This record gives sequence, structure tokens and C-alpha cells, in this order.
Amino acid sequence: MAPNVLERQLLRARNGFAYLAGTSQPRVATAPRDLVWKLDKGRLWRYRSDSRRIGPPILIIHSLVSKSYILDLLPSNSMIGFLRDEGFDVFLLDWMPADPADAENTLETYVDHYIPKAMAAVAEESGADEQTVIGYCFAGVLTLLLAAGHSELPIRNLITLTTPCDYREMGFMSKMFFEGRLDPEDVIYPTGLVPATAMDEGFQSLKPTDQIVQQVNLFQNLWNDQWVEGFLAMNRWARDQVAFPGAAFRQTVDVLIRQNALLEGVIPLGRGEVRLKDIACPFLNVYCEQDTIVPAPASEPLVGLVGSRDARELRLQSGHVGLVAGRSAAKVARPQIADWIREHSTVARSRAAA
Repeated sequence: MAPNVLERQLLRARNGFAYLAGTSQPRVATAPRDLVWKLDKGRLWRYRSDSRRIGPPILIIHSLVSKSYILDLLPSNSMIGFLRDEGFDVFLLDWMPADPADAENTLETYVDHYIPKAMAAVAEESGADEQTVIGYCFAGVLTLLLAAGHSELPIRNLITLTTPCDYREMGFMSKMFFEGRLDPEDVIYPTGLVPATAMDEGFQSLKPTDQIVQQVNLFQNLWNDQWVEGFLAMNRWARDQVAFPGAAFRQTVDVLIRQNALLEGVIPLGRGEVRLKDIACPFLNVYCEQDTIVPAPASEPLVGLVGSRDARELRLQSGHVGLVAGRSAAKVARPQIADWIREHSTVARSRAAA
């Protein structure tokens, strides 16, 4: 039964005091997991489950520009938990925040070094011959370069979530680095990193009135414990940015933004180049109509650029974060993504017990 007006006021007062005192922060990333591999800042987690029945395992690769707990925000709001409960064997590759030791990390550092080693660890841990690889946001770019440049890797299926492709459509954060405007060095600090504060300011500039809207929504729903818990967890993640390696940022500006190489389908990498047409595995591109960080037109061309005969797209009516942690995530995105993976999977064939 919904609370009456007086009960709502009491709940609003209680939650409001807790919010102002800073004592109401919910616990995030609570799904049980084990650290099965690490290298420098890279960490590979395997989520515990007694019902792994669908193979191959799923390897989710998280972005370099945020923290991974958005994928396991709350027990009632977890993309990872959903996939685990559907019977998949779920691994997550995430990254500890970059420090000056990572300043010279390039795109190749991740595409040619860290991710292939993490995939080898998944194979060793699971005993599976193939993997479904999912890249979220900028990690989707890394997975595209990975699949295009490493045909020897056992990628059964490839999924990109809110992944930019046409950087002309990326809005202010991309356009301010067009030729003749800001230079990468303008935001790279003496540490060799783009600091977390600069990343946060960039994201906040995309929706300058968002904080006001959020506070209004918070007041209106302050009586609702479940809503407040979700708001606090989401708001915490949205402002919890991490530094970005300077060398990779220079490449991002030069190759992805100014050359718009992903849209061209041919991307300079290492001493040569990789071609998206060389991606032959089943491919799903998921993007969102209300995304202000990676607008739909920035991601939409991907299906036509890969070489996969089985290339599909899932266009959702949600925002960038809502894809993995909003209401539409629970009702629409997660079930449809899981269905696609299930259609492209079989009962796991393992060399070792899961």
C-alpha cells in the first residue's frame, strides 16, 4: 500500500536528513565474484554462479573513462547479475584508475596486450574454446579494434554498447578537439594524464542543467526509499570519473576524432592498420535514442561497417546509462541482449569444470 501524505512527509524528512548528512550512500557492486587475473591496472573478475548452463562465457570489457560498478550497481539493478542469473558464465575486465605509470599507454597497449592476455585467462579459467565479448562505451572501440586486428582470438560473438563510430556526431566533447580548436596537450596535465576533474567537467558540459533537474526529482521522490537508493547510486557513479592516459587520448583526438577513422572503416594502429570489414563474427550494436554522450547517429553506422554476415542493431529508447542501469535496462535492454547472446550460444563445451 502506498504511503499517505503524512507518511510521505515523514519519509521525505528522514531521507532528506540522511542525504544531507551523507550517511545514506548505498553499497554498490555487491555481486559475489573472484579476482582470477590481474596485470598492471587490468583486473579480471569471474562472477560466482551455481547455474552456468550457456556457453561460451561472456567477457565484458569496461570503458577506460569510468568505473565498472555501473554494470553491477545494486542487487536489484545489475546487468551482470541479470546475465549471471540467465545462466551465463560472466567475466568482467575492468581497470584500476590510471596514474602517471600509465601515461604512455596507447590504444595498442589495450588492444594488443592487455585484452588478449585477459582473454587467455578467461579461456584458462573457464576451459571454453570461445568467448562472447562485450565492450561498453569506449571499450566498444577497443573491442572493434581487437576483433578487426586479431582474427586469431576466439571471439564467438561481439557486442558493442553505446559505442561511438562517427565522431562528427559526438557533440561538444568531440567538436572542441576538431582541427584548429583545442589541442590534446591543453587538457593533458604534467602527470601525462587527462585528470578525472577534466573528464567530469566534459561530461557535465553535455547537460549543464542536469544537476538542477536531478535535485528537483530527488525532492519529489525523497519519500521513496527504493527510488532514493537508485538515485544515489547512479549519481555517485556519474561523478566518479577517472583519469585517462595521455598517449591514448592523443590517439583518440588524432585518429578517431580528426581523421574519423572508425567511420572510414580503416584505422591506423601500431605499424599498420586494421579494417572493420575484417570482423566476421556475429555482431550486435546497441545504441540509444536519448543518449547525450554517444548520440544515436554517432553509433548507428557500425552495422554497415563490419564484415559480419550476421550483423544486427538494437536501437533503444533510453539514455547512455539507462541502457545498463535504468528502468528500460531491466525491462527491455537486458532481456533483448541476453536473447541475442542465447541465440548465438550453445551448451558450454569445456575442457575443465566450470
